[in-house]
Amino acid sequence: MALVEHYISTLKDTLDQLDTNRINAAITAIHKARVDQRQIFVMGNGGSASTATHMVCDLAKNTRSPGWPFLRVIGLTDNMAILSAYANDEGYENVFAQQLANLVQPGDVAIGISTSGRSPNVLRAIELANEVGAVTIGLTGFDAGLLGPMVDHHLHVPSDCIEQVEDIHLMLGHLITTALRDIVEKQE
Repeated sequence: MALVEHYISTLKDTLDQLDTNRINAAITAIHKARVDQRQIFVMGNGGSASTATHMVCDLAKNTRSPGWPFLRVIGLTDNMAILSAYANDEGYENVFAQQLANLVQPGDVAIGISTSGRSPNVLRAIELANEVGAVTIGLTGFDAGLLGPMVDHHLHVPSDCIEQVEDIHLMLGHLITTALRDIVEKQE
């Protein structure tokens, strides 16, 4: 049972180290995208793909409020046909960037989730989003890899435990969703 207590204890310690100013800045950027009716793109691989899909669902559905624009959120991990076509024909490192190339505009938001911060397909997509003038948000863990320094808003989970990084990334998605809903409810 010591493992259970250790996991919970280290998770609590990691949560206490999160930079709330950065989280608030990311929330503000996403809220601005809502007000400006910009698109929001979310991407990741493996467990981070699951987190991206979950975030897309929550942002699209659970932030709706009468009188406010809906969040225009798109998951780049969820269309298996386009993902596999780009992977097969242009390389897996291009699966997200090629989708973004068709859609992203200045002022849109691109959210890349990578526990290592080193996923080539996420890095290429964020690089493209930066070139276009989109607002970029990165969720990372470990040492943040290359993703952390290349985004406008870096939400770093200071842990080397992949499971806990993924736990907290999912929690951040829920926190962002709750905060965005709260912003509009307070202004009604």
